[in-house]
This record gives sequence, C-alpha cells and structure tokens, in this order.
Amino acid sequence: MRKKQAMQLQQPEGKRWTALKYLVKKGEMKQYDANTMDVFGMPSLVLIERAALAAVEELERDGLNRLPRILVAAGTGNNGADGLVMARLLYLKGHTVQIVLAGSRSKATPENRTELQIAQNYGVAAMDADTWLETAHGENDYDIVIDALFGVGLSRRIEGVYGQLIDRLNCLRAKKVAVDIPSGIDADDGQVLAVAFQADLTVTFSYEKLGMRLFPGQSYCGRIVCRSVGIDDHSFLSDTERGHKPLAAALTDEDLRLIPGRRMRTNKGSYGKVLVIAGSVNMAGAAVFSARAAYLCGCGLVRVLTPEENRAIIQSTLPEAVLTTYNAKKPEPEILTTAMRWADVIVCGPGLGTSDAAHRIVRTVLKNAAVPLVLDADALNIISEETDILRRPHTDLIVTPHLGEMARLQDLPVSYIQDHIVESAEEFARTYNLICVLKDARTVTAVPFGQTYVNLSGNNGMATGGSGDVLTGVLAALIAQGAAPELAAPLGVYMHGRAGDLAAETYGRYSLTASTLLEALPGIFLRKEGME
Repeated sequence: MRKKQAMQLQQPEGKRWTALKYLVKKGEMKQYDANTMDVFGMPSLVLIERAALAAVEELERDGLNRLPRILVAAGTGNNGADGLVMARLLYLKGHTVQIVLAGSRSKATPENRTELQIAQNYGVAAMDADTWLETAHGENDYDIVIDALFGVGLSRRIEGVYGQLIDRLNCLRAKKVAVDIPSGIDADDGQVLAVAFQADLTVTFSYEKLGMRLFPGQSYCGRIVCRSVGIDDHSFLSDTERGHKPLAAALTDEDLRLIPGRRMRTNKGSYGKVLVIAGSVNMAGAAVFSARAAYLCGCGLVRVLTPEENRAIIQSTLPEAVLTTYNAKKPEPEILTTAMRWADVIVCGPGLGTSDAAHRIVRTVLKNAAVPLVLDADALNIISEETDILRRPHTDLIVTPHLGEMARLQDLPVSYIQDHIVESAEEFARTYNLICVLKDARTVTAVPFGQTYVNLSGNNGMATGGSGDVLTGVLAALIAQGAAPELAAPLGVYMHGRAGDLAAETYGRYSLTASTLLEALPGIFLRKEGME
C-alpha cells in the first residue's frame, strides 16, 4: 500500500505556538536563575527584592486586611530571604509581623543573612523555630501565614523541626500563602516530601513550576499566581551551547488560533476523511462518540467501520457517517484494507473489544496503515500483549492510554505511572518513536525527543464513560484537516478539556457526560473564530 503524505498545517509566516506557558523543573529554574545573574549581571539581591515586592503586591490585591497579624516562616536559603524581605515590607506598611527562623543560621546564604539583618535593623521581631514551637499559640493568633521555608530546589524528605513547624503552621486558622512553591512539594513531579504546607495562595516567580501543576502538588498550592521578577526567556540562552528552553509547557486559549482554518472555496473533501474502527457487537457507543466528535471538529467525512449488529444504532444516531460493517466472527480483510486506503487518518480501538477478530483487526491496521493512526482503548489492551508491534508502523502514530492501559503497556503498577506521569509518557514516546497522550487529571502529551505538554484545561466532571472516545475524534479531525500530529495531539487535548469546562458551566461537573461534552465542542470553535 502506498503511504499517503501527511498534510502539514499551513501557518502564517512566523506564527508558532502563540502563548505557551512554560512549566519549569528545579534544575531548569536553577540554571535560568544563574544565567540571569552570571550572563546578564542581575544581582541576586535585586531578584530577591523584586520577588518579595511582587508577592506583597499580590497579597494586597488579594484583600490584605488593614492591620493583620502576619507570621513569616523563613528558611536559610534564598526562598527564606524572599520571606524576610516580605516581612520587612509588610512591617513598614504598619502590619504586625513575626518572623520564625528555621534552620541553622551558620548555613544561611549571604543574601539570607543580609536580609535578616536589614529586617532586624528596622525592628521586625524574629525568633527561632524551636522557641516558637515551645511557645503556646492559639489557632487564631495570626491572620496571614507566609511559608518561605524551602524553595524549588528541595528534593529530600522534610523531617525534624521543619516537619513539626509545617504541621503547626497548617493547623493555624489563617490565610496561608506560599512563596514560589509550598514547602514540601517536589518542583519536578508534585510529590509530597513527607509533609507539605497547605497554601490558599501560591505566588510563584517568572515561570510556574512543573510540580505545582501535577498532582498531588496542585492540591497544596491553592490559587496560583505567577509574577515576573526579572528572569525571562532571555535566560534560556537557547541560541547558545549552554542554553535550552524548558522541556515542559502548557497551552492557553490563545493557542486555539492554531486550529486549522477554513477557506472560502472548499468542499467536504477539503477537510479530510477520518476512518473510525470502533465498537463491538451491540456496543456502538464508543464509535458514535468518536465519529461525532470528528464531525463536530470540522472533519469533512467520517467512515465508521463496525460489526453489522451496530448498523441500526449508527444510522439512527449518526446519519452523517459513512457506514461500513463487517462480520464480527470472521471479518473480511479486504473490507478493512479498502476502508484504510480511503482514509486520511485512522482511529482504531474505542469499544473494539479483545476478541480474536479484534486482535486480527489491530494487527492488520498496524501492518498496513499508511496515514496517521490514533490508537486507543482496546487497541492498546491488545497491543500490551506484544508491545514490540508498535515498532513496525512507518507512519505517524498517536496512542492515548489512561493510567490502567499505560500500566499494562509498560508492565508497571498504576500507582507508579500516576506518580511518574511525565516520565512515563516521555519514556514510552522515545522507546517506540510515537506521540504518547497519557490521560489523567493532568493529561501529558509527550512528543518523542521534543516538547512535553501538561494539559491544564478540563475538570473532574470529565471522569465519565466515553470522554476518551470523544478525544480520539478530536485528534483525528485536526490531523485530517492538515494539522501535524505533534501539533494536533496537545492542541486536541487542550480543546477537549476546554469543552469539558464549557459543559461544566452548563450542566455542572456531576452531570457532565460524553454527550454533553460533544454539545460543548462547537463553543471551542466559536472562541477561535472570535479571535480572527
């Protein structure tokens, strides 16, 4: 079979991702911080002062009381220095401020020692953590608690006096604010390092950290605000030997501009043909969700290949679809290969089952596909029996496993996949040279040896049957209309999540279903058209 050439999205000259939100790891942030100081000459104390001022401004925007009682817990690093400057600025605004110092002062950074001395020169009260812990405190003794104990570089478990201090701070009935990241959250993967500060507001600097957008880290951050303090994209030094951009990013509504456009003089053939190989005997729902999503996302023609028993359901619920059926007990190979030659992109797996016939279909598709291929659900369960089969295709391949399917594909516990979701997606993408869309509360899209995307759209109402089937249709429609798979995958995931957000506004998260998700998809395109 002759391989069809995948169409490439024709973008306006110079137009790429329009509003990528970078999510940095601890090592990346450390390097960008060093580049800002070493290459551009920005003094560390200036960065600290700017960070503290930005955090105080955010507190004021958030409704800082006229004369609140404020507790600042400061460690010995530069995150602690940020907190010490905040204590001084708030004290000079007339607030009652108490600094609690954690850690040995002999190990404090020069900047930390300098800022503590300045704060004390102004008369800000300070005591060490051991003394404060031994002193009786009521739950209502403070109005605001500021956590500046550890910055993004933390990688060890929190124990001893630090753990006791965080536990006590969490028990105070006060508004809780984290500086840069809640202490105890790993900035790379969002894991809790034994204990973590439970913030209502996190003011982070320059870039959001990857771990604060993954779970469980996200649950400890409260509302996240990112403020610029002088470290920006220049500090990537991406045009130099020592520089690189962050490996992880998230999309925003501005990136909806990259949905393939529609020209004036066109016909149904102009917007691509999607083949949906889905459904099993009397199980047609997945095929309907996937095919209908493809149509709602602008695809010109959708063909559904499904067992003969599903004919009446497909024709009554989705009359727009081109329907091809087969004998579920003994599918004819020529029916499948003929349908594949017709398509510009193929979806295989939703509701397919794991029968012998389903096994033959999946193997035939992987062997003969000459156009971009989206594999989901039962196709992945079948492949998990022999994952090396993924090395055979000579076309663009996207897999969309949920945690359970990924656990089977990698032969690892679900808990491990969940705790290492970015790492798992990236490793699978590199190993099999495919795009991996690993679905969870934070879906991760890994492009082999390229950018990794963490999706920030969507909500927990989307944890419902059929939601993933809708996603496959969205991805396929974008590719059919000319979007390159490495663009279509993260963009489609974002669109799917935004549709979930729109559906939740109308139906609420409890009542969100795959059908209401489909109803919300047109709203995404209305937003895109409003940007033109």
